[in-house]
Amino acid sequence: MFKFVVVTDSDRASGFRLAGVEVLEARNLEEAKKVIPPLLYKDDIGIVAVNEEYMLSLDEKLMTRIERLARPLIIPIPSKSKEVDRQSYIERLLRKAIGYNIVLRK
Repeated sequence: MFKFVVVTDSDRASGFRLAGVEVLEARNLEEAKKVIPPLLYKDDIGIVAVNEEYMLSLDEKLMTRIERLARPLIIPIPSKSKEVDRQSYIERLLRKAIGYNIVLRK
């Protein structure tokens, strides 16, 4: 079974830990840039959730690699300050994960 790992700041880390998720804390963008790349090469990780701010700070070469990966699936955690359309966000994640566009209806 594959692991679910979260790379986040200390403000959000406790909530993920309470949910039983393995958490790697990054205090700033530079620390996140060091923590994320090694996760791409671990065979036991299936999903890595990363703060959106951290994802946006990654260089273009690493982002291209992430987009081409089948596993682990790297998903952004929406910013606390940004209003997110949750339905379209989930649809985008599903499309990336399974390769099909699934439309969610209420």
